[in-house]
Amino acid sequence: MDPTDKPKGASPHYSLYQREVFKAGGTTGQLPNFSVHADELQESSKRKLSEHGYFYANSNAGLGWTDRANREAFYNWRIIPRALVDTTTRDLTTTLFGHRIPAPILFAPIGINKLYATEGELVPARIAGELGIPYCLSTAASQSIEAVAAANEAGANEKNESNSVHHYDGPNGGNATSPRFFQLYMGHDDELTLSLLNRAWKAGFDVLMLTTDTWQLGWRPTDINIANYVFYYPSPVGNEVGSSDPVFMKKHGEELKKDSGKWIDSSVWHGKAHTWDKIKWLIGEWKRISGGRPFVIKGIQCAADAKIALDIGCDGIVVTNHAGRQVDGAVASLEVLPAIVLAVGDKMTILFDSGIRTGADVFKALALGAHAVLVGRLYVWGMSHDGAPGCRHVMKSLLADLDITMTVAGYRSIAEDVRGKKDEVLKWNPYGVYPRGEHARL
Repeated sequence: MDPTDKPKGASPHYSLYQREVFKAGGTTGQLPNFSVHADELQESSKRKLSEHGYFYANSNAGLGWTDRANREAFYNWRIIPRALVDTTTRDLTTTLFGHRIPAPILFAPIGINKLYATEGELVPARIAGELGIPYCLSTAASQSIEAVAAANEAGANEKNESNSVHHYDGPNGGNATSPRFFQLYMGHDDELTLSLLNRAWKAGFDVLMLTTDTWQLGWRPTDINIANYVFYYPSPVGNEVGSSDPVFMKKHGEELKKDSGKWIDSSVWHGKAHTWDKIKWLIGEWKRISGGRPFVIKGIQCAADAKIALDIGCDGIVVTNHAGRQVDGAVASLEVLPAIVLAVGDKMTILFDSGIRTGADVFKALALGAHAVLVGRLYVWGMSHDGAPGCRHVMKSLLADLDITMTVAGYRSIAEDVRGKKDEVLKWNPYGVYPRGEHARL
């Protein structure tokens, strides 16, 4: 690829990362430290992580059928390439909740990142800031809200072609220069919930995302086999959001010293479900605290629930089955996306999560009507290999993959040529079986 005289487009030439890798190998012999082929990346992370870390990242509910269904759904949708289209520049940009971002990709909220790298959530938060794409922080994080915000800002301060695309001029409680959202696991102590919301807002997290499919962890046999619940072990990680919260520590600090599971058991995965009526209260409180910033529900899997979310005042939803980790034998998230888009797609923002592995996957989810996608396991696998450089390599590879897919498939603009145009850019194929391990390998 000729890197000279490249016309400037709306989004960076992410595809040049491929040439950068090739050039380093050819001129200096420097090769990537690990494969970014998703199957190989998952497998090689087993050699990098402890047994507990590997299975926490990769365990699925039951027999893993929902996880498999997620991947099979992508396999059955096929991209229709177009010929002789001028894709010299591509436009991957989108606007999400007032944030103009360089590509329709977000870092999904994943907890307990210290299982994968010493610095935990500081790693992906910084990389997200470098790239200018949204980072979603989990309530089950192993760093404090404030520390993660600082890391995200540090990344954003490293100005480059990618994060320079980001633009936002709306309200923000922490004067953030990079988009960051807060994912809430809501307990049943309203004072604590409000404390978390206020901390998040003051730290620059300006979108609230409530997870509704994980009042408790699903039945995951591979975690059961090794009693994989880090909170009950000596010197646990994952309590940091609670142990840095003044309300929680005033009420439960002494208990936490005696019972390391107090935070997670009472305030995160507590096993006591909420209902739609409580969500109305939460929306009102978040709007009050944030001056009206968006509220999103994560865990929608049918059009009926999407309509309820819209009716009670949600600004967006995340179509997700928690990556197959909660209900075994459930519908694939991509399978239900078209019906949800048909029901509410023109009235609220639809994010997609569960099963994204490649640029082609991103393309397909957008074509089926999602406004943007969340990526989780990919960046965890990357950081498990090499910390920040590993996380960066995986995410830059995904961006390059999407950019190249747009180039060679003949689609110039995500907004104009791809999003919501499934009948023009995709073909459904009900035949065949999703291949496992059928690729060239070293």
